[in-house]
Amino acid sequence: MKTYFFNSKSLVRRYSPLAIAAFMMFSCQNESEMITEQVIEHAAINRSDLDSHIWKTVKKDGSFDWNKQSEQIIWNALSMSDGVLSVGFKPKGQDKDIRTIIDKININEGEWNDAKNYVLDMIFESERKLNPDIKREELIAFEENTLPVLDVVIKNPNTLAMLRNSDFVRYAEPMGYEPNVSRANQLNKELSSSGCDGSNPENGLINGVDYTNLSPNAKGSWNHNFHNISQAWNTASGSGITAMIIDTGVSFGQNNYGSGFNQGLSQGRSIEKLVTLPRDTFWGIPIGSPETPDDGCGHGTAMTGALGAPRGTDGNAAGIAYNANLVSVRAAEDVVIEGSRESKGVSDAYVIAGNRSDIRVTSMSLGRVTSSSQIADAIRYAYNRGVLMFCAAGTSFGWSSGWFGVIFPATMNETVAVTGVKDNMQRCGNCHDGSKVDFVVVMEKASNGRNPLTLAMSGDVPATVGGSSVATAQTAGMATLVWSANPNLSRNQVLNKLKVSASYYPSRNSNFGWGKIDLAKALTASSN
Repeated sequence: MKTYFFNSKSLVRRYSPLAIAAFMMFSCQNESEMITEQVIEHAAINRSDLDSHIWKTVKKDGSFDWNKQSEQIIWNALSMSDGVLSVGFKPKGQDKDIRTIIDKININEGEWNDAKNYVLDMIFESERKLNPDIKREELIAFEENTLPVLDVVIKNPNTLAMLRNSDFVRYAEPMGYEPNVSRANQLNKELSSSGCDGSNPENGLINGVDYTNLSPNAKGSWNHNFHNISQAWNTASGSGITAMIIDTGVSFGQNNYGSGFNQGLSQGRSIEKLVTLPRDTFWGIPIGSPETPDDGCGHGTAMTGALGAPRGTDGNAAGIAYNANLVSVRAAEDVVIEGSRESKGVSDAYVIAGNRSDIRVTSMSLGRVTSSSQIADAIRYAYNRGVLMFCAAGTSFGWSSGWFGVIFPATMNETVAVTGVKDNMQRCGNCHDGSKVDFVVVMEKASNGRNPLTLAMSGDVPATVGGSSVATAQTAGMATLVWSANPNLSRNQVLNKLKVSASYYPSRNSNFGWGKIDLAKALTASSN
């Protein structure tokens, strides 16, 4: 077992002669981008009105894209969040859409490095108009080593206007504003509790009703039968494949993620515990203690268990891919990607997945209402490198304002969107659905609301967990099994085997996509 700490740090800028020369050249050629002395004043929008605008847009268009919003909207959102602006840069003349080449860019060399330096210099010169004493390193909120992005703290509205009009900028958007959620956090000065129920032990589970006994001494969740999991285990167990769970980490108190990870029929595999969630900041100033991979929420502990908990000897719940290697990444505090550091944590997790050839599958049961171009960049980076990425379609909490559409990033074409249904194939009580959904998992009993089994924060009594979250983790587990039985297949071939085995194939349901996967059938289905 390995434990690593991946935290973003403040970046201290160093300028090369090439970068300085490039800056001088670009400045001469782009006088229209130079700073004006007059400070733009945007009319203030109160938080309720801004949130109302976001929700109206989401309900009308199905999504909220910051790039389509006015400077007034963006500036107000920036001012009412943590003040961090995500700036996607590019060389002049390069198309803004870089999705097909993003994994091949080296931001520390050539024209991409020059563009990065030039954009940062523009920001610095603009911010000095309001604060002559500011230092370049004070602009940087998070260090970025891979993606063509700068995460900066700005306080001059002229800076935003300049960036949005620059030929060197792909996007400029707030990293940390989400409707309703941010307001609750700032007023109450506490974490959003969305999805953080602690993954508590569920006493009173009934054999033959809530679970089946598995050899040597484990429990199989009741919903496995709806997807022919037990039959599929005759062929595959996930051995040889590594799956990454991007979530809130795993509990250090759960022995099945420690010394008990290899037990019973789960042998010879590894678990890594990473953290990409940066240290908390206040307007760019680090506060609090460094983050660790330990799960303080419970959500990540539950998702990791549903995907790949051991099939052991201690009587606990077994995951679907019980013999797979696991990489747990603590990228967020809870299931809503709301603050800039959570956006950065999720982005960095996908970059790690893209950089590691052993990681084939990712599962993320986190999301947000508004778009994030930086997270989208990271997902496309991993996609271009062959990673199969499953994302939750969404689970409603109080902040979702009665909206049940698919959330970001499950809306992206590069991700596979999953939601949950009851055992009568109706949408689960708090699950989101829609045309972007690709698969469903039976994860709620219509008769009593029982959800699937997983690991609790500690001990050997299973917990239960619901929503599109567990549906996503279990689907990722199914994909891991298919890949372990067919290790030479490509991502698209594995995905096709899942599609052709699903209940609605060859048609797509308007809300449930291809439908419910038959895993035993998927293992033998055509990959073409």
